[in-house]
Amino acid sequence: MLRHFQMLADYNRWANERIYDACAALPDDDYRADRGAFFGSAHRTLNHLLVADRIWLRRITGTGTAPMELNVVLYEDLAELRTARAAEDERFIRLTTSLAPDAFERSVSYTPVTVPTPVTEPLGPILAHVFNHQTHHRGQVHAILTSLGQPSVVLDMIAFLRKDGKQWMS
Repeated sequence: MLRHFQMLADYNRWANERIYDACAALPDDDYRADRGAFFGSAHRTLNHLLVADRIWLRRITGTGTAPMELNVVLYEDLAELRTARAAEDERFIRLTTSLAPDAFERSVSYTPVTVPTPVTEPLGPILAHVFNHQTHHRGQVHAILTSLGQPSVVLDMIAFLRKDGKQWMS
């Protein structure tokens, strides 16, 4: 399980780089326009992902800043947002690299932002949720990009594993 989550952290970094590359190619008005995604625009969706990851990393590690609202825009500038995204992706890579094999059963207690009732859950399912959440919202950004006539961004994990993530195939 440890190697699996390390692979997911590496894939997450790779997929985020690709989606940010595609967003950087958009005219700013298209990047910021409400396109009907859950958080509206590509810009707001990418900000939401950063917000959520900061919240989860704070819960898991006890370090870092964590906004108390899921729709906060942390960065108006795409380049600054991208730099912050890369830093959080590296935090996930460091986290998964630092874990002991039995860490996934460790309990994490926190109070959700949306339902302020304390909960305690094991780390393994939490990390699975975090990486799945990234995939879900990257898919929304991908839909925004293709609706604007942009080329489809290849985000398939198998594409990552066949090229940039070959080390995870052995």
